[in-house]
This record gives sequence, structure tokens and C-alpha cells, in this order.
Amino acid sequence: MAKETVVVVCPGRGTYNAPELGYLARHHAGSPWLAAFDAAREAAGKPALSALDGATKFDSKLHSRGDVAAPLIHACAYLDFLALDRERFEVVAVTGNSMGWYTALACAGAVSGEHGFAIADAMGVNSQSHAPGGQAVIVMAGEDWRVDPETARAVEAACARVGVLPSIRLGGMLVVAGPEAALDALNAQLPPLPRPPLRLPGHGPFHTPSMQASADAARSTLPASWFGAPHVPMIDGRGQVWRRFETDPAALWDYTFGHQILAPYDFSAAITVALREFAPDRVVLLGPGETLGGAIGQAMVDLDWLDIDSKSVFATRQEGDPFLVAMGREAQRRLVAS
Repeated sequence: MAKETVVVVCPGRGTYNAPELGYLARHHAGSPWLAAFDAAREAAGKPALSALDGATKFDSKLHSRGDVAAPLIHACAYLDFLALDRERFEVVAVTGNSMGWYTALACAGAVSGEHGFAIADAMGVNSQSHAPGGQAVIVMAGEDWRVDPETARAVEAACARVGVLPSIRLGGMLVVAGPEAALDALNAQLPPLPRPPLRLPGHGPFHTPSMQASADAARSTLPASWFGAPHVPMIDGRGQVWRRFETDPAALWDYTFGHQILAPYDFSAAITVALREFAPDRVVLLGPGETLGGAIGQAMVDLDWLDIDSKSVFATRQEGDPFLVAMGREAQRRLVAS
């Protein structure tokens, strides 16, 4: 029987929260990769992931910190990727959102599993090196998951007036970044929206030039020699596809620790290219969590993909034989895990 084709999506920051505490223990206890990640952390004088994941209570001040959240999320996602049933599914492309790009590198084989973890772990630390500022999420999509073009233009104009920059394009949402005072001033400038902007605690002005110190730290400590051509195509935060026989590893390193850190990350473009270029039988969202599911669904609605033109149609399509499979959701995980 022919294998189903899947595009794999790797999650970024903000996906390991209180409900995800214990995710590694529940799904990956005894994994030799987890043991290796723990050993690497302990050798560097850092708490083991198993200990952080095994805490009796979720501590937002600890678990949401960049140097803790990044390696936890990477480990959950990468081990989920390894758990995919390869007898039934063929991975035709890999993408990710923001920090998920580092996981995508490892899943696609552009870096080794060990180096992928080292990159995610280091970037969790490096992400805390930046000029002052933070991020906020602006929800533009209505109840039908469609975005009114006039609203989108008004939001971008308001951001420009107060000096806030686009950070991540996320389906019917726009993550923006800038100085705290500019983010405070933004609310009064915005058009009517489904809900007020949500400030992201513990997040810096990611994907803007304010992250130059983070990019500099990455370039000085994470060598280009770790990078090779991917085994399967990767779709980056511009919608560009990196293919096995076309990839210059040095250019991939340069993008990863340059544009990817300092310029807006267009996750919507990545999903659009994933669907149009690879036309997968399913999209698999790796754990932990499933917060990217809405953004992926909104991107599908924008494209009318599979005749899905609203949130209600997407929900109906997902009920029986879901096109979007979230491994962070137990019932759906069983559909794709070996």
C-alpha cells in the first residue's frame, strides 16, 4: 500500500505550558536521545530536561524562560518526529515556526540530532541577548478565520506610526515586536479587532534588528561546519525551499543565524508553499502543545485549501479523518505515531 505523504511542522516558543508538563515522560521515557540530551545539559552544568519536565508543578518563571523553554520544546518536537510511523508515512517536507526552524534543521537532516539540540539549547540562551523590547500578538481574523484586507492594512499602518515592527506572520494573526513603550502606545492606534493585543511575557523583540546581539553570539559559537544539505526539503521563514541537491550549507548557516533572527518570519508563507508545492495527504504538527493548529487552519482558509473556506468547515473536516494531525493531541497522535 502506498505511503501517505506528510509535511511536518515544528513548533516554536510558547508551546510548552502547564498542560505540557510531563510531555517527555509521557511520550519519550527511556529514549536514548533524551538520555543524550540530559547528559549534554548536565555536562554543561545545566538542569537535565527530564528533571525540568518532571517537576511537580509548572513554574512560568522557570519553564517559560528562553534557556529552558527552547531545549524542552526542541526535545519534545524532535522525539515526536522520530516517533512518526515511517511504514505508513513519507515525510516530503519540513518547516517550522520561528524557533521551530532549529528543530526543522535536525528533522530534515541538515544538521545531526546532536548538533540540532546544541543549536536549540544555545539559541535559548542567545535569544535573551537583545536590545530592550518585547512581542505582542494581534488577532486580525474574525470568527470565520478570514482577515479583512482593510483591517490588515490598518494594523500595519498603526504599527508603523508607533515604531512597532512585524515579527511573525501567523495565519490570521500578526506577532509584532518593538520597545515596550511602543507596544504600550500601539493599543490606542489599532482599528477595532476581535480582541485586544496579547503581550507575550518573557519574549524579546524576536525577528527584528534588535536581535543583533543574539545573531552575533550564534555566529561566533555555532559553526558552519555543522551544516549540510537536508535529506528532505525544508521551507524557511520566507517560503524559500531548501532542497538536497541545491543547498549550499554555508548559505543555510548564514540564513539561520542572520535573516532568520533579524527579519520577520513569515510562517503563513511557509505553510502556503508547503501546501501548494508539496500537496501532502496530511500536515503533521509535532508536539508539545497544538497552539499552531489555528494558524495552520487559518492559512488553509485563506487558500480555500481542500474547499476549506471557514473555521466551521475546517472543524468539520477535522472530525473524522483529520488533514492536520497534532501530535500534542492524544487522539490524533495515535493516527501517526509508530
